[in-house]
Amino acid sequence: MHTAASAAPAPARHWVASWGAAQQIPDEANALAAENWRDASLRQTVHLTLGGPQFRVRVSNLYGTAPLTLDGASVALAKAPGQADIQPPTLRPLTFGGRASVTIPSGAEYYSDAVAMEVKPADNLAISLYFKSEPARQTSHNGARATTFLAKGNRVMDPAWADAGKDVGKITRWYAISDVEVLAPRSVGALVTIGDSITDGYGIPNDTNTRWPDVLAARLRNSGQTLGVLNAGIGGGRMLRDGLGPNLASRFDNDVISRAGVTHALVLVGVNDLGGQHRNGPDTPADREQLVADLKMAYRQIAERAHAHGICIIGATITPYSGSTYYHPEAENEADRQELNKWLRTSGVFDAVADFDATLRDPEQPSRIKKVYDSGDGLHPSLAGYRALAETVPLAALQKKCGDK
Repeated sequence: MHTAASAAPAPARHWVASWGAAQQIPDEANALAAENWRDASLRQTVHLTLGGPQFRVRVSNLYGTAPLTLDGASVALAKAPGQADIQPPTLRPLTFGGRASVTIPSGAEYYSDAVAMEVKPADNLAISLYFKSEPARQTSHNGARATTFLAKGNRVMDPAWADAGKDVGKITRWYAISDVEVLAPRSVGALVTIGDSITDGYGIPNDTNTRWPDVLAARLRNSGQTLGVLNAGIGGGRMLRDGLGPNLASRFDNDVISRAGVTHALVLVGVNDLGGQHRNGPDTPADREQLVADLKMAYRQIAERAHAHGICIIGATITPYSGSTYYHPEAENEADRQELNKWLRTSGVFDAVADFDATLRDPEQPSRIKKVYDSGDGLHPSLAGYRALAETVPLAALQKKCGDK
Protein backbone atom coordinates (compact mmCIF):
# COMPACT_ATOMS: atom_id res chain seq x y z
CA MET A 1 0.00 0.00 0.00
CA HIS A 2 1.39 3.35 -1.04
CA THR A 3 1.20 6.38 1.25
CA ALA A 4 0.42 9.76 -0.26
CA ALA A 5 3.50 11.87 -0.78
CA SER A 6 3.50 15.34 0.64
CA ALA A 7 2.51 17.98 -1.87
CA ALA A 8 5.45 19.39 -3.80
CA PRO A 9 6.02 23.11 -3.35
CA ALA A 10 4.76 25.30 -6.15
CA PRO A 11 7.50 26.29 -8.58
CA ALA A 12 8.94 29.75 -8.05
CA ARG A 13 8.45 30.65 -11.72
CA HIS A 14 5.87 29.97 -14.39
CA TRP A 15 5.25 30.72 -18.05
CA VAL A 16 3.52 34.03 -18.76
CA ALA A 17 2.54 35.41 -22.14
CA SER A 18 4.63 38.44 -23.13
CA TRP A 19 3.25 38.97 -26.65
CA GLY A 20 0.31 37.51 -28.50
CA ALA A 21 -2.01 38.00 -31.45
CA ALA A 22 -5.48 36.74 -32.32
CA GLN A 23 -5.57 34.11 -35.05
CA GLN A 24 -7.82 34.20 -38.10
CA ILE A 25 -8.27 32.70 -41.55
CA PRO A 26 -6.93 35.27 -44.01
CA ASP A 27 -9.23 36.39 -46.79
CA GLU A 28 -7.89 36.43 -50.35
CA ALA A 29 -6.42 39.92 -49.96
CA ASN A 30 -4.47 38.93 -46.84
CA ALA A 31 -3.41 35.38 -47.69
CA LEU A 32 0.27 34.80 -48.42
CA ALA A 33 0.96 33.63 -51.98
CA ALA A 34 1.92 29.96 -52.21
CA GLU A 35 5.34 30.85 -53.68
CA ASN A 36 6.18 32.69 -50.46
CA TRP A 37 5.71 29.45 -48.47
CA ARG A 38 7.51 27.05 -50.82
CA ASP A 39 11.19 26.75 -49.91
CA ALA A 40 10.86 30.13 -48.26
CA SER A 41 11.54 31.93 -44.99
CA LEU A 42 9.47 34.48 -43.06
CA ARG A 43 11.08 36.85 -40.54
CA GLN A 44 8.40 38.33 -38.26
CA THR A 45 9.03 40.89 -35.51
CA VAL A 46 6.98 41.09 -32.30
CA HIS A 47 7.16 43.58 -29.41
CA LEU A 48 7.52 41.97 -25.98
CA THR A 49 5.90 43.35 -22.83
CA LEU A 50 7.56 41.11 -20.22
CA GLY A 51 11.14 39.98 -19.82
CA GLY A 52 12.68 36.84 -18.41
CA PRO A 53 15.67 34.48 -18.44
CA GLN A 54 13.98 32.06 -20.84
CA PHE A 55 11.23 32.27 -23.43
CA ARG A 56 9.35 30.05 -25.86
CA VAL A 57 7.26 30.60 -28.98
CA ARG A 58 3.86 29.11 -29.75
CA VAL A 59 3.48 28.24 -33.44
CA SER A 60 -0.08 28.02 -34.73
CA ASN A 61 -1.93 25.80 -37.19
CA LEU A 62 -5.22 26.73 -35.55
CA TYR A 63 -7.20 27.06 -38.78
CA GLY A 64 -5.21 24.57 -40.81
CA THR A 65 -7.18 21.79 -42.48
CA ALA A 66 -4.13 19.48 -42.63
CA PRO A 67 -0.91 19.07 -40.64
CA LEU A 68 1.57 21.94 -41.04
CA THR A 69 5.29 21.14 -41.22
CA LEU A 70 7.70 23.80 -40.00
CA ASP A 71 11.09 22.87 -41.45
CA GLY A 72 13.31 25.27 -39.54
CA ALA A 73 13.12 28.25 -37.19
CA SER A 74 15.21 30.73 -35.25
CA VAL A 75 14.82 33.64 -32.85
CA ALA A 76 16.91 36.75 -32.27
CA LEU A 77 16.59 40.33 -31.16
CA ALA A 78 15.80 42.55 -34.12
CA LYS A 79 18.12 45.46 -34.88
CA ALA A 80 15.01 47.65 -34.93
CA PRO A 81 11.33 47.36 -35.81
CA GLY A 82 10.90 47.45 -39.56
CA GLN A 83 14.36 46.05 -40.28
CA ALA A 84 15.09 42.52 -41.54
CA ASP A 85 18.53 42.25 -39.95
CA ILE A 86 18.99 40.97 -36.41
CA GLN A 87 21.58 41.34 -33.65
CA PRO A 88 23.98 38.44 -34.47
CA PRO A 89 25.04 37.57 -30.90
CA THR A 90 21.40 36.87 -30.01
CA LEU A 91 20.63 34.48 -32.88
CA ARG A 92 19.43 31.08 -31.62
CA PRO A 93 17.87 28.09 -33.39
CA LEU A 94 14.29 27.37 -32.35
CA THR A 95 13.70 23.68 -31.72
CA PHE A 96 10.83 21.34 -30.89
CA GLY A 97 11.74 18.36 -28.74
CA GLY A 98 15.33 19.06 -29.70
CA ARG A 99 14.60 18.89 -33.42
CA ALA A 100 14.79 21.62 -36.02
CA SER A 101 11.48 20.66 -37.65
CA VAL A 102 8.02 19.84 -36.34
CA THR A 103 4.66 18.83 -37.80
CA ILE A 104 1.69 20.50 -36.12
CA PRO A 105 -1.72 18.79 -36.47
CA SER A 106 -4.64 20.69 -37.95
CA GLY A 107 -6.28 22.89 -35.37
CA ALA A 108 -3.30 22.68 -33.00
CA GLU A 109 -0.69 25.07 -31.65
CA TYR A 110 2.74 23.82 -30.49
CA TYR A 111 5.25 25.27 -28.04
CA SER A 112 8.89 25.46 -29.01
CA ASP A 113 11.57 24.31 -26.61
CA ALA A 114 12.60 26.97 -24.11
CA VAL A 115 15.30 29.36 -25.30
CA ALA A 116 17.81 30.21 -22.57
CA MET A 117 18.35 33.85 -23.38
CA GLU A 118 17.50 36.93 -21.35
CA VAL A 119 14.87 39.17 -22.92
CA LYS A 120 13.58 42.46 -21.56
CA PRO A 121 10.27 44.32 -21.69
CA ALA A 122 9.95 46.30 -24.94
CA ASP A 123 12.49 44.08 -26.72
CA ASN A 124 11.70 43.41 -30.38
CA LEU A 125 11.98 39.69 -31.08
CA ALA A 126 12.50 38.45 -34.64
CA ILE A 127 10.98 35.03 -35.26
CA SER A 128 12.19 33.38 -38.48
CA LEU A 129 10.31 30.38 -39.90
CA TYR A 130 11.25 28.18 -42.86
CA PHE A 131 8.73 26.14 -44.85
CA LYS A 132 9.26 23.72 -47.72
CA SER A 133 5.60 23.89 -48.75
CA GLU A 134 2.48 25.95 -48.16
CA PRO A 135 -0.22 25.07 -45.59
CA ALA A 136 -3.51 23.56 -46.71
CA ARG A 137 -5.17 26.59 -45.09
CA GLN A 138 -3.34 29.52 -43.56
CA THR A 139 -3.54 30.82 -40.00
CA SER A 140 -2.66 34.49 -39.70
CA HIS A 141 -3.22 37.86 -38.12
CA ASN A 142 -4.08 40.41 -40.80
CA GLY A 143 -3.53 43.59 -38.81
CA ALA A 144 0.06 43.11 -37.65
CA ARG A 145 1.06 46.70 -38.44
CA ALA A 146 4.60 45.36 -38.31
CA THR A 147 6.81 44.47 -41.26
CA THR A 148 7.27 40.78 -42.06
CA PHE A 149 10.13 39.95 -44.43
CA LEU A 150 10.02 37.17 -47.04
CA ALA A 151 12.99 35.40 -48.60
CA LYS A 152 13.57 32.29 -50.70
CA GLY A 153 15.45 29.35 -49.20
CA ASN A 154 16.26 28.48 -45.61
CA ARG A 155 17.53 31.80 -44.25
CA VAL A 156 16.58 31.41 -40.60
CA MET A 157 20.19 31.36 -39.35
CA ASP A 158 21.33 34.26 -41.54
CA PRO A 159 21.75 37.43 -39.44
CA ALA A 160 21.52 39.75 -42.45
CA TRP A 161 18.92 39.45 -45.20
CA ALA A 162 19.23 41.09 -48.58
CA ASP A 163 17.75 44.54 -49.10
CA ALA A 164 14.11 44.77 -50.09
CA GLY A 165 13.81 44.82 -53.86
CA LYS A 166 16.28 41.93 -54.31
CA ASP A 167 15.21 38.57 -52.90
CA VAL A 168 13.41 39.92 -49.83
CA GLY A 169 9.81 41.03 -49.95
CA LYS A 170 7.75 42.87 -47.37
CA ILE A 171 4.23 42.53 -46.03
CA THR A 172 2.47 43.73 -42.88
CA ARG A 173 0.84 40.54 -41.59
CA TRP A 174 1.83 37.74 -39.20
CA TYR A 175 1.52 34.06 -40.05
CA ALA A 176 1.54 30.91 -37.90
CA ILE A 177 2.66 32.59 -34.65
CA SER A 178 0.32 32.85 -31.69
CA ASP A 179 2.34 34.10 -28.73
CA VAL A 180 5.67 34.37 -26.94
CA GLU A 181 5.91 33.33 -23.30
CA VAL A 182 8.62 34.15 -20.76
CA LEU A 183 9.58 32.46 -17.53
CA ALA A 184 8.52 34.86 -14.77
CA PRO A 185 7.94 34.86 -10.99
CA ARG A 186 4.67 33.30 -9.82
CA SER A 187 3.41 36.75 -8.82
CA VAL A 188 3.56 38.02 -12.43
CA GLY A 189 0.50 37.74 -14.68
CA ALA A 190 -0.79 39.08 -17.96
CA LEU A 191 -3.65 41.19 -19.32
CA VAL A 192 -5.32 40.31 -22.62
CA THR A 193 -7.00 43.22 -24.42
CA ILE A 194 -9.60 41.81 -26.77
CA GLY A 195 -11.82 43.61 -29.25
CA ASP A 196 -11.99 45.04 -32.74
CA SER A 197 -9.90 47.39 -34.92
CA ILE A 198 -9.67 50.02 -32.18
CA THR A 199 -7.71 47.53 -30.07
CA ASP A 200 -5.92 46.10 -33.12
CA GLY A 201 -4.52 49.57 -33.79
CA TYR A 202 -6.16 50.70 -37.02
CA GLY A 203 -4.44 53.80 -38.38
CA ILE A 204 -1.13 53.66 -36.51
CA PRO A 205 2.08 53.90 -38.60
CA ASN A 206 3.62 50.48 -39.19
CA ASP A 207 6.44 49.35 -36.88
CA THR A 208 5.76 52.06 -34.27
CA ASN A 209 3.99 49.97 -31.59
CA THR A 210 1.62 52.81 -30.76
CA ARG A 211 -1.64 50.87 -30.40
CA TRP A 212 -3.37 51.72 -27.13
CA PRO A 213 -2.37 48.35 -25.55
CA ASP A 214 1.27 49.16 -26.45
CA VAL A 215 0.96 52.54 -24.75
CA LEU A 216 -0.68 50.87 -21.76
CA ALA A 217 2.22 48.40 -21.49
CA ALA A 218 4.66 51.34 -21.41
CA ARG A 219 2.50 53.08 -18.80
CA LEU A 220 2.61 49.97 -16.61
CA ARG A 221 6.39 49.73 -16.94
CA ASN A 222 6.78 53.40 -16.04
CA SER A 223 4.60 52.91 -12.96
CA GLY A 224 6.68 49.96 -11.79
CA GLN A 225 3.88 47.44 -12.35
CA THR A 226 4.99 44.14 -13.92
CA LEU A 227 2.26 42.74 -16.16
CA GLY A 228 2.24 41.28 -19.64
CA VAL A 229 -0.08 43.02 -22.11
CA LEU A 230 -1.38 41.06 -25.09
CA ASN A 231 -3.38 42.41 -28.00
CA ALA A 232 -6.18 40.12 -29.21
CA GLY A 233 -7.95 42.70 -31.38
CA ILE A 234 -9.22 41.81 -34.84
CA GLY A 235 -10.16 44.50 -37.35
CA GLY A 236 -13.87 44.40 -38.12
CA GLY A 237 -14.44 42.08 -35.16
CA ARG A 238 -17.86 41.68 -33.61
CA MET A 239 -19.12 40.08 -30.43
CA LEU A 240 -21.88 38.04 -32.02
CA ARG A 241 -21.12 37.37 -35.69
CA ASP A 242 -18.08 36.33 -37.67
CA GLY A 243 -16.46 38.87 -39.94
CA LEU A 244 -12.80 39.09 -40.97
CA GLY A 245 -12.25 36.87 -37.95
CA PRO A 246 -14.37 34.70 -35.66
CA ASN A 247 -16.86 36.35 -33.32
CA LEU A 248 -15.44 37.35 -29.95
CA ALA A 249 -17.77 35.12 -27.95
CA SER A 250 -16.44 32.07 -29.81
CA ARG A 251 -12.76 33.02 -29.63
CA PHE A 252 -12.63 34.17 -26.02
CA ASP A 253 -11.37 30.84 -24.70
CA ASN A 254 -8.55 30.57 -27.24
CA ASP A 255 -7.52 34.22 -27.21
CA VAL A 256 -7.84 34.86 -23.47
CA ILE A 257 -8.21 31.77 -21.29
CA SER A 258 -5.64 29.60 -23.10
CA ARG A 259 -2.86 32.19 -22.75
CA ALA A 260 -0.27 31.36 -20.13
CA GLY A 261 -0.43 33.31 -16.88
CA VAL A 262 -3.43 35.47 -17.77
CA THR A 263 -4.91 37.22 -14.74
CA HIS A 264 -6.96 39.99 -16.41
CA ALA A 265 -8.92 40.65 -19.59
CA LEU A 266 -10.24 43.92 -20.99
CA VAL A 267 -13.09 43.73 -23.51
CA LEU A 268 -13.86 46.54 -25.96
CA VAL A 269 -16.38 45.45 -28.58
CA GLY A 270 -19.79 46.42 -29.95
CA VAL A 271 -19.33 49.20 -32.50
CA ASN A 272 -19.34 46.73 -35.40
CA ASP A 273 -22.31 44.81 -33.99
CA LEU A 274 -24.38 48.00 -33.71
CA GLY A 275 -23.14 49.58 -36.91
CA GLY A 276 -23.22 46.41 -38.98
CA GLN A 277 -26.86 45.69 -38.28
CA HIS A 278 -27.83 49.25 -39.18
CA ARG A 279 -25.71 49.20 -42.34
CA ASN A 280 -26.64 45.76 -43.59
CA GLY A 281 -30.09 44.91 -42.26
CA PRO A 282 -33.59 46.25 -41.70
CA ASP A 283 -32.68 47.55 -38.21
CA THR A 284 -36.27 47.51 -36.99
CA PRO A 285 -37.07 48.37 -33.35
CA ALA A 286 -37.53 44.67 -32.60
CA ASP A 287 -34.20 43.80 -34.25
CA ARG A 288 -32.42 46.51 -32.31
CA GLU A 289 -33.96 45.41 -29.01
CA GLN A 290 -32.91 41.82 -29.67
CA LEU A 291 -29.37 42.87 -30.59
CA VAL A 292 -28.91 44.81 -27.36
CA ALA A 293 -30.25 41.86 -25.35
CA ASP A 294 -27.96 39.44 -27.19
CA LEU A 295 -24.93 41.65 -26.57
CA LYS A 296 -25.68 41.81 -22.84
CA MET A 297 -26.02 38.03 -22.74
CA ALA A 298 -22.70 37.53 -24.54
CA TYR A 299 -20.94 39.90 -22.13
CA ARG A 300 -22.35 37.92 -19.20
CA GLN A 301 -21.20 34.67 -20.76
CA ILE A 302 -17.59 35.73 -21.32
CA ALA A 303 -17.46 37.25 -17.82
CA GLU A 304 -18.60 33.91 -16.39
CA ARG A 305 -15.96 32.09 -18.46
CA ALA A 306 -13.27 34.46 -17.22
CA HIS A 307 -14.29 34.17 -13.59
CA ALA A 308 -14.42 30.37 -13.82
CA HIS A 309 -10.71 30.50 -14.57
CA GLY A 310 -9.83 33.13 -11.96
CA ILE A 311 -9.46 35.93 -14.52
CA CYS A 312 -10.64 39.44 -13.67
CA ILE A 313 -12.59 41.09 -16.47
CA ILE A 314 -12.73 44.79 -17.24
CA GLY A 315 -15.56 46.07 -19.43
CA ALA A 316 -14.82 49.03 -21.69
CA THR A 317 -17.63 51.31 -22.76
CA ILE A 318 -18.33 51.56 -26.49
CA THR A 319 -16.75 54.61 -28.07
CA PRO A 320 -18.71 57.23 -30.09
CA TYR A 321 -19.18 56.65 -33.80
CA SER A 322 -21.99 58.96 -34.97
CA GLY A 323 -19.51 60.75 -37.22
CA SER A 324 -18.69 57.52 -39.03
CA THR A 325 -19.16 57.72 -42.79
CA TYR A 326 -18.87 53.93 -42.86
CA TYR A 327 -21.90 53.22 -40.67
CA HIS A 328 -23.97 56.46 -40.87
CA PRO A 329 -25.74 55.63 -37.59
CA GLU A 330 -29.12 57.12 -36.76
CA ALA A 331 -30.35 58.54 -33.45
CA GLU A 332 -31.83 55.15 -32.57
CA ASN A 333 -28.42 53.47 -32.89
CA GLU A 334 -26.89 56.10 -30.64
CA ALA A 335 -29.64 55.41 -28.09
CA ASP A 336 -28.70 51.71 -28.18
CA ARG A 337 -25.03 52.57 -27.60
CA GLN A 338 -25.97 54.74 -24.64
CA GLU A 339 -28.13 51.94 -23.20
CA LEU A 340 -25.33 49.44 -23.54
CA ASN A 341 -22.81 51.81 -21.99
CA LYS A 342 -25.08 52.48 -19.03
CA TRP A 343 -25.41 48.73 -18.54
CA LEU A 344 -21.64 48.21 -18.87
CA ARG A 345 -21.06 50.82 -16.15
CA THR A 346 -23.74 49.66 -13.72
CA SER A 347 -24.58 45.97 -14.27
CA GLY A 348 -21.97 44.63 -11.85
CA VAL A 349 -21.00 41.96 -14.37
CA PHE A 350 -17.43 43.28 -14.55
CA ASP A 351 -14.70 43.58 -11.95
CA ALA A 352 -13.94 47.10 -13.19
CA VAL A 353 -14.92 49.46 -16.02
CA ALA A 354 -12.71 51.47 -18.38
CA ASP A 355 -14.91 54.35 -19.52
CA PHE A 356 -13.50 54.81 -23.02
CA ASP A 357 -16.69 56.56 -24.12
CA ALA A 358 -16.26 59.29 -21.50
CA THR A 359 -12.64 59.75 -22.56
CA LEU A 360 -13.18 60.12 -26.31
CA ARG A 361 -16.56 61.82 -26.60
CA ASP A 362 -16.96 65.47 -27.53
CA PRO A 363 -18.70 67.23 -24.60
CA GLU A 364 -20.61 69.39 -27.10
CA GLN A 365 -21.65 66.40 -29.23
CA PRO A 366 -21.42 63.26 -27.05
CA SER A 367 -22.32 60.97 -29.95
CA ARG A 368 -19.09 61.98 -31.72
CA ILE A 369 -15.39 61.62 -30.99
CA LYS A 370 -13.66 64.78 -29.81
CA LYS A 371 -11.81 66.25 -32.79
CA VAL A 372 -8.34 65.95 -31.26
CA TYR A 373 -9.00 62.24 -30.63
CA ASP A 374 -10.57 61.51 -34.05
CA SER A 375 -8.44 59.93 -36.78
CA GLY A 376 -10.69 61.65 -39.29
CA ASP A 377 -13.17 58.87 -40.02
CA GLY A 378 -15.43 59.44 -36.99
CA LEU A 379 -14.86 55.86 -35.88
CA HIS A 380 -11.20 55.18 -35.07
CA PRO A 381 -9.10 57.21 -32.62
CA SER A 382 -6.07 59.23 -33.62
CA LEU A 383 -2.70 58.52 -32.02
CA ALA A 384 -3.65 61.03 -29.32
CA GLY A 385 -6.93 59.15 -28.90
CA TYR A 386 -5.13 55.83 -28.48
CA ARG A 387 -2.88 57.40 -25.84
CA ALA A 388 -5.95 58.71 -24.05
CA LEU A 389 -7.50 55.23 -24.00
CA ALA A 390 -4.33 53.79 -22.47
CA GLU A 391 -4.46 56.47 -19.78
CA THR A 392 -8.09 55.60 -19.03
CA VAL A 393 -7.48 51.99 -18.00
CA PRO A 394 -7.65 51.86 -14.17
CA LEU A 395 -4.26 50.55 -13.04
CA ALA A 396 -5.63 49.74 -9.59
CA ALA A 397 -7.95 47.15 -11.17
CA LEU A 398 -4.92 45.42 -12.70
CA GLN A 399 -3.33 45.01 -9.27
CA LYS A 400 -6.29 43.09 -7.85
CA LYS A 401 -6.88 39.37 -8.12
CA CYS A 402 -10.26 38.14 -9.26
CA GLY A 403 -12.64 38.25 -6.31
CA ASP A 404 -10.68 40.89 -4.39
CA LYS A 405 -12.71 43.79 -3.05
